[in-house]
Amino acid sequence: MNKILAILLVGLIAAAAHAGDSGRTFITPPGADPKTSAPFSNAVMVDGTFYVGGHLGVDPATGKVPSDAEAEARLVMDSVKQSLERGGLSMSDLVSVTVYCTDLELYDKFNAVYRGYFKDNFPARAFLGVAKLVRGAHFEIAGVAVKPKRR
Repeated sequence: MNKILAILLVGLIAAAAHAGDSGRTFITPPGADPKTSAPFSNAVMVDGTFYVGGHLGVDPATGKVPSDAEAEARLVMDSVKQSLERGGLSMSDLVSVTVYCTDLELYDKFNAVYRGYFKDNFPARAFLGVAKLVRGAHFEIAGVAVKPKRR
């Protein structure tokens, strides 16, 4: 539990440092150097709406996409979940998800993993076939989450 809180705190501090005067909060992975990392943010919060950029299922230990589709699906879902947590949200705050997939035969394998990341209702979702993804990935996920109103 303390590890999760520490990761959240680091992410929120990083996000606050990138917020500027634009009213936007930019979410980047802890330790990312904007001068050398890819030219995009993992997510951006604007007025309570959290835009999740495209995520791949890259193994953090190897920096590569695993050959096993289910392992890749878990990694990509974990990556989305971590971005949401860095923004102070959870998977239940997702309202829309787009999944890009290079092999539509993997639909059922992806769904078996995807289902485990949600407790009750699922966000609206599109599952699109594409010819190729960067790094040889089978899956890329982008989405939109909405920060819940205080009660």
